Amino acid sequence: MAVTIDADGLFSSVVDLAAARELMPRGARGNLLQLHRDTPTQWDAWDIDEHYKRNTVDLSAAESVEVFADAPEQVGVRVTRTFGSSRLVERITLAAGSPAIDLHLEIDWHEKQKLLKLAFPLDLHADRAASEIQFGHVFRATHTNTSWDAARFETVAHRWVHVGEPGYGVAVANDSTYGHDIGRSTGPDGRTRTTVRLSLLRAAVFPDPAADQGRHELRVSLRVGAGIPEAVAEGYRLNRPLRTVDGVSAARVEHLIEVDNPAVVVEAVKLAEDRSGDLIVRLYEAHGSRARARVIRHFEATDVTETDLLERPLAAGAATLSADGPALALELRPFQLVTLRFARP
Repeated sequence: MAVTIDADGLFSSVVDLAAARELMPRGARGNLLQLHRDTPTQWDAWDIDEHYKRNTVDLSAAESVEVFADAPEQVGVRVTRTFGSSRLVERITLAAGSPAIDLHLEIDWHEKQKLLKLAFPLDLHADRAASEIQFGHVFRATHTNTSWDAARFETVAHRWVHVGEPGYGVAVANDSTYGHDIGRSTGPDGRTRTTVRLSLLRAAVFPDPAADQGRHELRVSLRVGAGIPEAVAEGYRLNRPLRTVDGVSAARVEHLIEVDNPAVVVEAVKLAEDRSGDLIVRLYEAHGSRARARVIRHFEATDVTETDLLERPLAAGAATLSADGPALALELRPFQLVTLRFARP
């Protein structure tokens, strides 16, 4: 991946080197912050009304753009912007060989009745977008051919959204902002483009006139050449980074659970609620297809049963299970959720 950052701290070019493909539409710039007047007709802190789009200010001017990392393993640029009564510092980093560019935003927010968005125009003809929900994802149209489509001018997603055309896609992941608007338009050159925008911050005055005021820290990543599997992985990478633990032996720490198929994601590992000491493992199929996987435990257990979400044994399990020593073979349907209870000796 190669990214060109201009004097305003915006992306004038994003090239997927593996696919030899430019992602920025001609004449457009990515990583663009936009400030909107945000005055919902009712429910100031809960609603976003479509008329916010009538008043838009592009925050393209930068107070400073400086390189803070320039090493073979990583490069980084720091961009500082001031607007209204607020100040924003953004760190843009790209690791060697990485297909994702990471953005870390620190915002000292002191606006009123404003909506801050982050825009990524993309040279893609996407007719729908995938949005992550709990234990899966849903698809929504990017066009406004019907009144129902037009009413979805702001949609929710958890850790990632994905847009693409046959054979190629891009994922945008985040760690703390869940509102998006994703649309398709035609640029000045007559070519179709898809724009992904994230809603970063609002500044409602009712019922709390100080809502969202103060410091905020947000992380966003743009992952090129991504399908749904890569989008899922990017969402977890951003939200579950590696942690350094002090006071632990230098000896290798064994995973409690391993899964040999990335389509099957372990979402929770916990002790049983009845305080029996049994271990609960909850996992699901994340790619939207049937999947076979081996779940390998690295702890002692005398038995394993499938349970419901309240950890009660199921008379007839929904998953196809077969045990082979410490390995458990699973066969899951699309988006199937499975809870396993391992009895401890």
